[in-house]
Amino acid sequence: MIKIGTRGSALALWQAHFVADQLAQEHTVVIIKTKGDRIQNVSFDKIEVKGFFTKELEDALLSGTIDMAVHSMKDLPTDDTQGLAIAAVTKREDPSDIIIIRPEAYRANHWFPLKENSNVGTSSLRRVAQLKRVLSSAQAMPLRGNVPTRIRRLREGKFDAIILAKAGLKRLGVDLSGFYSMALPFSYFLPSPGQGALAIQVRSDDKKAIEAVGHLHDAATAKSVQAERQFLKAFGAGCHVPLGALAHCVDEKIILTGTILSIDGNRYLRYTVEDSDPVRAGDRLAQFMKQQGADELL
Repeated sequence: MIKIGTRGSALALWQAHFVADQLAQEHTVVIIKTKGDRIQNVSFDKIEVKGFFTKELEDALLSGTIDMAVHSMKDLPTDDTQGLAIAAVTKREDPSDIIIIRPEAYRANHWFPLKENSNVGTSSLRRVAQLKRVLSSAQAMPLRGNVPTRIRRLREGKFDAIILAKAGLKRLGVDLSGFYSMALPFSYFLPSPGQGALAIQVRSDDKKAIEAVGHLHDAATAKSVQAERQFLKAFGAGCHVPLGALAHCVDEKIILTGTILSIDGNRYLRYTVEDSDPVRAGDRLAQFMKQQGADELL
């Protein structure tokens, strides 16, 4: 019996069952409550977020309570945990962010269809900075909770618009009727490193678990998110930093684009590198950014 650990949110459970349904071995899903699930009333920029959604799952793996953990890759710290390994990275879902707008805040005939001075729900500094870059009058407001809760709060009129990951909305089949929604273009909005991909974590010496999920591994996705996360790692950064990255593979090349912004969106750096090695790509991009003054924006 393989015990699959997950957080208890609707999206986390979808992800765990997605993996479970593709295992040939007998299995069960075990819900583990993380610090991120317990603390819902504090914005990410006010807390220490390293392992915020993953530490308790990793502890359960190390203790043998579970045999594998399914994580959203963007939640997983960039530092490896001793005794654990990523056995598989699943094929990536669309990594875009999406803005969901109430009808009264919709601005027609404009490439960015949100009215001036709108209140936008998000607790991501990356999203805030990129939003401010295209609509400086927008007012960012903290938004926590699982995906259905965030949609409900928008329906209740707590915000004029909210920004979420498109992958989560698609996986849950969320009803967006009554709203205007638009996928935010990568030319202005780069996602969080690893967004849209799932990581299956196991004990590094558990050959049975490693073999069980080997067929779920997508090499192109793994290389892409490794480059993005290496870029993130070079800044020792997490949700406290307005940093976005997106990579894709073309033949043997990895094309990695990254951005770092000031919180108000007024200043930003954005560059692209190409390399055959994902770690080198991330390091090269970070080094170039730092030479251009990235640390001054953080």
